[in-house]
Amino acid sequence: TANMLFIDLWKKVVIWVVVALGLVLALPNAFYDRVEQFNDAEKAIEVGFDTPENREKTGLWPSFLPSGLVNLGLDLRGGAHLLAEVQVADVYAQRMTALWPDVRDVLRPERATVGTIRLQKGAPDELRVKISEPAGMDRALQLVRGLSQPVTSLGGAMSTDLDVRAEGDEIVVTLSAAEQAATTERTLRQALEIIRRRIDEVGTREPTIQRQGADRILIQVPGIGSAAELKEIIGTTAQLTFQPVVGRGGNPNVPAGAGNEVLPSLNDEGVYYTLVSAPVVTGEELVDAQPSFDQNNRPAVNFRFNPTGARAFGDYTRDNIGSPFAIVLDGEVISAPVIQSHIPGGSGIITGSFTVEESTNLAVLLRAGALPAGLEFLEERTIGPELGADSIKAGQIACIVAGIAVLIFMVLSYGLFGIFANVALIINVGLIFGLLSLVGATLTLPGIAGIVLTIGMAVDANVLVFERIREEIRAGKGPARSIELGYEKAISAITDANVTTFITAVILFAMGSGPVRGFAITLGLGILTSVFTAIFVTRLLVVIWFDRARPKKIEV
Repeated sequence: TANMLFIDLWKKVVIWVVVALGLVLALPNAFYDRVEQFNDAEKAIEVGFDTPENREKTGLWPSFLPSGLVNLGLDLRGGAHLLAEVQVADVYAQRMTALWPDVRDVLRPERATVGTIRLQKGAPDELRVKISEPAGMDRALQLVRGLSQPVTSLGGAMSTDLDVRAEGDEIVVTLSAAEQAATTERTLRQALEIIRRRIDEVGTREPTIQRQGADRILIQVPGIGSAAELKEIIGTTAQLTFQPVVGRGGNPNVPAGAGNEVLPSLNDEGVYYTLVSAPVVTGEELVDAQPSFDQNNRPAVNFRFNPTGARAFGDYTRDNIGSPFAIVLDGEVISAPVIQSHIPGGSGIITGSFTVEESTNLAVLLRAGALPAGLEFLEERTIGPELGADSIKAGQIACIVAGIAVLIFMVLSYGLFGIFANVALIINVGLIFGLLSLVGATLTLPGIAGIVLTIGMAVDANVLVFERIREEIRAGKGPARSIELGYEKAISAITDANVTTFITAVILFAMGSGPVRGFAITLGLGILTSVFTAIFVTRLLVVIWFDRARPKKIEV
């Protein structure tokens, strides 16, 4: 009868290997502070801060062991929380302002038909142009419509980016619905990218930067002092400009002269440039920037302007061959290349002594250099680390109390089998932390709630099995057969209960945000580990015991 309880050797090996792996991955969390210092030092050395102090910290943890930690969320570590609304309407307004010179230039040659053209005051997101000859309105509309570009909307249908209509003797130009949707999408994507890059540069712990709704961005950064500090890092808009260079020197205190300004160089310490304040073109007019190589195969950056930027850039380069030209981001000169030749068509190449990585970064900076629109902060919260420490303590106590209560209950109810279930339960909690560390998940208070719930549910599966075994013993079956049937009959109930909960966790993760997601992640991972421990680990323990003891009758 004992062969009913036979488990293949390879299965035993796989189960123990999975358990060992999970526990090794969870191990760093038991030495949180040491491993955290070790990780920070490793990162710092990689970036180039190879100091004796950092070298010493790398000795805090053996490098052959995994060093992944469960990130602590805002409510556990303290930090800052911001909800920002992207001012998309400003982008529409800028587009309309920039369109006026183009409209004027297409209508001018047709003066005979349309008469004089005057810009009128209108809503910020529209352009109103008055013509003195209403008879020429059809021709004027036709010319202005010629300026519009095709937009591929999300539905895949082609439409144009401008709506042009007549109101009396005025031409009214607005962005089409498809273009507004595309602009909003593009603006948010860009804003997210820039915010992420600026926060990552500060090197804080796992920030949460997510889009919420149509035009809002949620930013949570654990371990930062205050919401004000976070707002400063994000800044409201980074300005990218291309400015003429007057001179280059080392002294920022020498007056720059009327209409000029002195700005520091981004890469060369102590080097300052005197520039003409009025930019020739700004980042608003930049359409694209990509890393590439110049004719000598050195890393460079290709860029492209929109029509207005292209015209201004072309005229300036034609008239200033041989003079340096500064590219300025956020008040610092990124580079000041010399204009080699006339650059028509609005595309050019920035060369300098770049590495490939620097040229890639510069392209990203140029592409996403300026926050495309202002941010309005709707909600700001600073969460102190003491609050986080209290939360962790409360969470730990909850887990420990829940754990001990469950352990005692299992031993009292099921004796030796209860002890097997308890060993599996402890392994289960270890596996959850191992998985959280592996996927780099962030643990929040709701996440701790998910773990406490999992502790309860993990036992649930064992209770089902043990109750089944009891029934089989009562029915007069032998010990081995009872255990075998107990597992066979309980499996379907265990699977059903856990699959439905897992589906709930997936829905919560897909639909929820922030705290709800934290709960869903630990709940989902907990279900996977508890099914594994209940079905495989407990069973393996029972089988090993049964092989050794060969009891004539069993007490459950």
